[in-house]
Amino acid sequence: MSGSAVFLFQCRSSAKLSSSSSSSTRSLRGKWRRSHFHPTRCLSGLTRSIARGPDEPPLLAHTIPQHFASVVSKYGDRPAVIYRSPTSISTGLDVTQSADPHETTYTYERLDLVSNSLAHSLRSLGVKKGDRVAVSLGNCPEFAALTYAIFKLGAILVPLNPGFNGKQVAAALNHLGVEVLIIGAVRDLAYKPAQGRSNLALLREIIPDLSSGKVEAPHVPTLAKVIVVDNSAFHPSITFPSLHDLRSLTPFASLTHDATASSTSSRPVTPDAPLSPSETINIQFTSGTTAHPKAAMLSHTSILNNGALIANRMGLDPSDRIVCPPPLFHCFGSVLGYMATATTGAAILSPSPAFDPLASLKMAADHRATGLYGVATMFVAMLELVASQAQSPTPSIPLSQLQAFPNHLRKGIAAGSSVPESLMRRLYDTLGLRDLVICYGMTETSPVSLMTSPTDPFDKRTGSIGRPMPHTSVKVVDPSNRKRVLPIGSRGELATAGYLVMKGYWGDEDRTNEVRISEPNDDGSGTSTVWMYSGDEARMDPQGYVEITGRIKDLIIRGGENIHPLEIENCLFQHPLIAEASVVGVPHEKYGECVGAFVIAHEDVEVVEDGEKDGVEGEGDGGRGMGKRVLTTKEVREWVRTHLSDHLVPRHVFWVRDFPETASGKIQKYKLREMARGLLEGHGGAGAGGHGHGHGHGHGERKREKGGR
Repeated sequence: MSGSAVFLFQCRSSAKLSSSSSSSTRSLRGKWRRSHFHPTRCLSGLTRSIARGPDEPPLLAHTIPQHFASVVSKYGDRPAVIYRSPTSISTGLDVTQSADPHETTYTYERLDLVSNSLAHSLRSLGVKKGDRVAVSLGNCPEFAALTYAIFKLGAILVPLNPGFNGKQVAAALNHLGVEVLIIGAVRDLAYKPAQGRSNLALLREIIPDLSSGKVEAPHVPTLAKVIVVDNSAFHPSITFPSLHDLRSLTPFASLTHDATASSTSSRPVTPDAPLSPSETINIQFTSGTTAHPKAAMLSHTSILNNGALIANRMGLDPSDRIVCPPPLFHCFGSVLGYMATATTGAAILSPSPAFDPLASLKMAADHRATGLYGVATMFVAMLELVASQAQSPTPSIPLSQLQAFPNHLRKGIAAGSSVPESLMRRLYDTLGLRDLVICYGMTETSPVSLMTSPTDPFDKRTGSIGRPMPHTSVKVVDPSNRKRVLPIGSRGELATAGYLVMKGYWGDEDRTNEVRISEPNDDGSGTSTVWMYSGDEARMDPQGYVEITGRIKDLIIRGGENIHPLEIENCLFQHPLIAEASVVGVPHEKYGECVGAFVIAHEDVEVVEDGEKDGVEGEGDGGRGMGKRVLTTKEVREWVRTHLSDHLVPRHVFWVRDFPETASGKIQKYKLREMARGLLEGHGGAGAGGHGHGHGHGHGERKREKGGR
């Protein structure tokens, strides 16, 4: 399948641990707390690469609103969501404000009442069961309340990446026949708090005349209402017109009423027709690691149970306070974050509308959070900030709070396209995340199908993506013959089956049938199972732990020999001056393809081309000399040659400041391949010692705007 569908929370495989690593492992293992899940009771001694997770706990047979009602009745006075969000001061939501004017708190009861109020307002605008309602917002209380308002009506939530441009938004709305769009006045930017971009031009691209009082969208004929959350007050450099003058738009504030238990607006919501757990309630656009994202249809059953089972395996309980910077418009924020906490009565803490490392750490410190989520790039930024804050004479976070992280932080999910072992260790040592888990999944599997446990051996927690989730089956098959399940240890394509598999891609039967396949069971029962094929290359061990070894389509074929990019990336990650690396196949006249490495050095490292600086102190020894830390293309190539072999050495090294990424932090390798071709054509091709410049040669301050996060 195309890479766009993959939602990958993947831990890098690693070489054998050093003796110092082993002692660290022993010291950490004694501190780990047992969770509800006991994986060793489930699988052992497998000979074929097919495994099923446990049958406990049982699946929830409710709709999301039904289950939410039960949580409200049990935990009504407990905090459900806490947002530090620019939008909280200007939208008119009737909320509880803390001493910090930028912080908004909903208890479970309050969230129930506010979502009821919004549901009735949306119904008055014509929203009914089955309608698609698109929401393009950052992490904010409005998004939290809208999620349950839409679910209660039986409408279908369609989260859109706020980073979409006008054409992308119009294409998404047209594909799904959306009638209602809810969007922020300003798009918040990652790493740039209060420095967003106005959405006025985007809105005018969709509705040319915003003052007519009508929604006339020639490129989106189904669109009937556009509701704007006015978050412009927190962006002083942005001038957004008064919504009173933009009469074609509906202010979000007009939908909010006095949400009290006795108010008419907050009475219970009854959908137009009864809801069924099997019905589509959410359509997620796949992350976009290829140029053509698809719209995956997910049900109450799949989302609700995936969140609940994630919470169970990582040991969440009502006392937990989880800081969740990943976006709500993506499965990571909405299912691993919001749904996991909401099914257990825990609190989700959102530090900012778009990722900001300082805001994330401050929220964790101020609330003495028990858990922290993030993709790899987020965690790297937070760890770099901790280090700089500790050395600063005027830190934004008191040193006592930084040092206290290991006393209260324990749980979390490290995610993204890769999580190297060295990063995992730093998260344990610096932040205290001793019960950190790794998840693997796809948008099409709601999303998590495999997951480590806090009780897993350390080598499995750093060298695998865990074992199958409850009520979930996984297998590794021959990519050229999917009917053949491979022996244990063999590399092949990973597939998933169970309650969590999507219903299909909206309006795209052909692409659905390519990856969502019903296959007869081989037990003679005459029954069949629906399998979702990932396009990921993986292998399984006898205990059912799975290791991702790469993307099948990312495989580099050099002169007929298969090269796995992940193996080279693992090696590069171990270099002390390299922060991140991604390897792709680059066209080669003789071999067909050769290895190209895109490299991000640490921010305090100067990168130079071979021959630009000779005899620089510290060069060639990992920057351990007395001079400035320097990294050269020659050193990168020699590092791989020394630790691996000649044929795996990158022929081309491209220095970049960031990678094109999806919302989940997965690197869009098709864009890197395009970039490599363009760079090499621009340089007339490079020889054996070839190298190139990506966008941003050298390392001053790394570019921090990442997609729509």
